[in-house]
Amino acid sequence: MMGTVPDSLLTALLETIPIEFSVLDRDDRVLAWNRHDTRIFKRPPSVVGRNVRDCHPKKSLHKVEQILKEMKEGTRDRARFWIDLERNGNPSKILIEYYALRDAEGTYLGCLEASQDITSMRELEGERRLLD
Repeated sequence: MMGTVPDSLLTALLETIPIEFSVLDRDDRVLAWNRHDTRIFKRPPSVVGRNVRDCHPKKSLHKVEQILKEMKEGTRDRARFWIDLERNGNPSKILIEYYALRDAEGTYLGCLEASQDITSMRELEGERRLLD
């Protein structure tokens, strides 16, 4: 990253971006997440410091474990998938992405899990220019 961002501005940025994320360390412990009050996948504050395996439904846990294993082995840097979910009584399309976090030498540091409701994006057509 070029430049520096003061902590208060960085916090505001991370809470404002339209993507919810969770950050795991190299041992698969949950370090932090953003957008606590508006999350698609809500979790209690007690999850911080716990193993990510305790945060996922059993039916998808083996896939999460495979993704993390491959990231640690260096054979995968990203996983992308989407699901249909009902939110507030409406059908939604949720995009979920996992990104390996690596240092400059390529050493695995952890994982970023990012989720976003892309329902409204799927309806975009044509173009809309700035300030239109």
